[in-house]
Amino acid sequence: MCRHLACLGPESPLRELLVAPPYSLFRQSWAPRAQRHGTVNADGFGVGWYAPGDPVPARYRRAGPVWADPSFADLTRVVRSGAVLAAVRDATGAGADGEAAAAPFASGRWLFSHNGAVTGWPASMAPSAAALPPARLLELEARTDSAFVWALVLHRLRAGEEAGQALAGAVWEVSGAAPGSRLNLLLTDGEVITATAWGDTLWYLAEPGRRTVVASEPYDDGPHWREVPDRTLLAATRADVLLTPLEDPADEDPADGRGDDDRGPPVAVAEGDVLSQRR
Repeated sequence: MCRHLACLGPESPLRELLVAPPYSLFRQSWAPRAQRHGTVNADGFGVGWYAPGDPVPARYRRAGPVWADPSFADLTRVVRSGAVLAAVRDATGAGADGEAAAAPFASGRWLFSHNGAVTGWPASMAPSAAALPPARLLELEARTDSAFVWALVLHRLRAGEEAGQALAGAVWEVSGAAPGSRLNLLLTDGEVITATAWGDTLWYLAEPGRRTVVASEPYDDGPHWREVPDRTLLAATRADVLLTPLEDPADEDPADGRGDDDRGPPVAVAEGDVLSQRR
């Protein structure tokens, strides 16, 4: 059900991040080690990256498997970046959207990816679709659950929500309408990585002040990878990683007197706890 990765660090060839590691995202396209749903990610791929001084990322996406693209090796060898988001796709169902359905999705400075599936798609999302401005629906790049989740996130970002609020709000909205959905979301603006662990694996590798990697699964067996607990919001820069529990609104006790409008953002884990987890 897809694998994805984002990295903030020193400028380096994309190959060093996406191809060279022993269990790289490239290898995960046919031999993922921790994928719970699906066995091969051959239904498209994409990589987005930021160039110095330019806040709007470039993208390269294709509809087929990454190993079958003869241009990918050259691209990753010569393109250098210090901020990257990439994904390989295992489609939930058959479709004709081609590379438009492959992450990362993009708007302005943002890159986005969804690892998972929305249960009952598309009928389960009809109420949410009806609540979106028609222009947002017309902007959909593909007729997929991932593209629709991106529309929900982007609508919140454009309304002024912070990245973490936008991801958490979208997760709560989708999971409320479609219980059992898997919603591992990954978002970056080239300066901060924001992600959710909700139904599938998520890991991070932190080298404070130098590099931070957030990925569906580790690309090597290094000792410093840390798994993100399920139902967690992650926010990361090159300097730090913060983990925040995400409570499922369906688990709340109605007797506590709090409605959806009173819930507010989740409570952050203490910084010292996060730092001790990543050592």
